[in-house]
Amino acid sequence: MADLELDVTGYANGGAGVARDDGRVVFVGGALPGERVRARIVDDKHASYARATVVEVVDASTHRVDPQCPAAAAGAGCCDLSFVDSAYARELGATALSDVLTRIGRLGADAPTPPRIAALGDSTTGWRVRTRLAVGPGGTVGLRGLKSTDLVTQPCAAPVPGLLDGVAALGGAPGTELVLAVGSDGRRHIAELAAPVGADKRGRGRDRRGRAQRARSARSAARAVRAVEGDAYVDYTVGDRTWSIPVTGFWQAHRDAPGVYSAAAADLLGAVGVSGDVHLWDLYGGAGVFTAALRDAAHGFTVTGSDIVDTDPGALAAAERTLSDDPVLTHRGAVAATLADLERPDVVVSDPPRSGAGADVVDAIVAASPTAVLHVGCDAAAFARDLGRFAAQGYRVREWRGFEAFPMTHHVEAMAVLTR
Repeated sequence: MADLELDVTGYANGGAGVARDDGRVVFVGGALPGERVRARIVDDKHASYARATVVEVVDASTHRVDPQCPAAAAGAGCCDLSFVDSAYARELGATALSDVLTRIGRLGADAPTPPRIAALGDSTTGWRVRTRLAVGPGGTVGLRGLKSTDLVTQPCAAPVPGLLDGVAALGGAPGTELVLAVGSDGRRHIAELAAPVGADKRGRGRDRRGRAQRARSARSAARAVRAVEGDAYVDYTVGDRTWSIPVTGFWQAHRDAPGVYSAAAADLLGAVGVSGDVHLWDLYGGAGVFTAALRDAAHGFTVTGSDIVDTDPGALAAAERTLSDDPVLTHRGAVAATLADLERPDVVVSDPPRSGAGADVVDAIVAASPTAVLHVGCDAAAFARDLGRFAAQGYRVREWRGFEAFPMTHHVEAMAVLTR
């Protein structure tokens, strides 16, 4: 198919410009509203829309800048908006969030105006404290290409200074991955994750169906971990508390995210009048950072007990260590299957993965009838679906916050506080 010359008129959730060709919508990766581009179709399977990628920018937006990330410029799947002025990138994120809240969430006119997106720090580069690199043939270390298994060895601009120092010399067996993390004390730790069972020497499956099956298996099965540098645990401090997290465990990628999100949660709950003694459900709570923040906050309420629910045993163990002197219970298991056995909450914090909480969890929260729900979303569409289901059952969004969780990318983090 010949390349198309398109006028880009909008921006969609997921980071693509929106154009039209003969009446059909075309989502154009790498394009900005107001631009005219030459684009190549990469997905033509759907009658109502197609996907394309920019081949040439014919008429550039004033918000287009030189790419800030060498890895992304070389084709890595990291900083997909590193070619966009950071303030404008936040505007685009707010536009996409507002669109899905209306179109997917179907939130009515009584909902507050969706949030502007706030920067988490003072720089769009050097913010990432955790990253994962693939090991390819001959021990080559790099990032995966965008929607490919090719390795890109140019450095990403997101990691904090020093995190990637000397990675080219670390080596490792082809198919393994290196997990790098820097703690609050500035120390770097590196662990090697063994190759998933069934991967070939290039770290690729032997066929498409096999790759999909092995990917699902790898997410649920333990992979051997070998210490390469530093310790097996990384220390992170938020406020007056410190958590020791396995190098391969979950922690927020942005160095400022845990503190900013914790303060925002306390502010939002205080703003809707939560007061007195409250029992908290901290769902998808991981290491219990929200529980700690809300216990330590001075916003007119006191968390007298908390149930932290998660599936990650390492994160829950970290919660138990850090919160050992607090009235906290941890529960390992799927959230939807766990809630019926918990003490009724006054406040619920729900911070689900990218796929969202889903109907079963939202319905269980509504059935528990908390005074307030603080819902967090790292995917705008899933966030909108969850809020729409809350709204359909009598909960109303009272206030929002939005954050540039991953600078130089299209991803945003959003919070909403809801009450009956």
